[in-house]
Amino acid sequence: MIEAFVNAALAEDVGRGDLYALVEPAVAASAKIIAKSDGVVAGRKYIDVLAKQESFAIQWHKDDSETFIKGELLAEIKADSHTLLRCERTILDMLLHASSIATLTRKYVEMIAPYNVKLLDTRKTRPMLRVFEKYATRCGGAVNHRMGLDDSLMIKDTHLKTIENLSEYIQNARKVIPFTAKIEVEAETLFVAEEAMRAKCDIVMCDNMTPAQVEEVTAFRNENYPHILLEASGNISLDTIESYAKTGVDAISSGSMIHQANWIDLSMKMDSKNLL
Repeated sequence: MIEAFVNAALAEDVGRGDLYALVEPAVAASAKIIAKSDGVVAGRKYIDVLAKQESFAIQWHKDDSETFIKGELLAEIKADSHTLLRCERTILDMLLHASSIATLTRKYVEMIAPYNVKLLDTRKTRPMLRVFEKYATRCGGAVNHRMGLDDSLMIKDTHLKTIENLSEYIQNARKVIPFTAKIEVEAETLFVAEEAMRAKCDIVMCDNMTPAQVEEVTAFRNENYPHILLEASGNISLDTIESYAKTGVDAISSGSMIHQANWIDLSMKMDSKNLL
């Protein structure tokens, strides 16, 4: 899967061929990737695949999930000039995209670290980039939620509109879904959360509730169904996430670590000719 992604990313940029390479023969070349802002590395796993496929050498000074500060050297690359300049934008785009998500994710993780709460990503990813973007959140310290509809059965508010008897539905679902698949029910009120627990779900998602409302759900869970997991979700931001972490939930999910991530600043600088 990574190989196919990397090939497609490079092909998108190269098109029918790099016109630069038509002008003169390749020469030995080298370059450095330098941080121009602080951040968390993500993307190395993919760039290493590109390096193998395109036969260039890359020496990393930082690994995935490691932090860096402005001015630090992240990696050094050696290749012929045609290969290096053909791959330059693909290398930087993958590193920038993934590292930017990992950098914002790390901020969320650090906010809730004192409360022993897991940070989960969501399916709010760019089309065809889900695996890549969820890999980036892992580098930032998050735990992956569902990769797709086949991972677990989540009964959202839209599903509930089609279900007359939740308890009966969950009972029937246990007979047909994989044995290891969990059942999660989205609840926007304490009433729905209580109904979901009585229906014997595995996880209740407290969606778009205030921290005070989530605390009510947590209190009911702790007293009656301590084995059921609780997840808080909806309008989670850096400003609000700590207040939700204090409610006693087991996990907090947020799509914003992906779709609100602003690109950090990295640069590839070519060394002078004939330094190799």
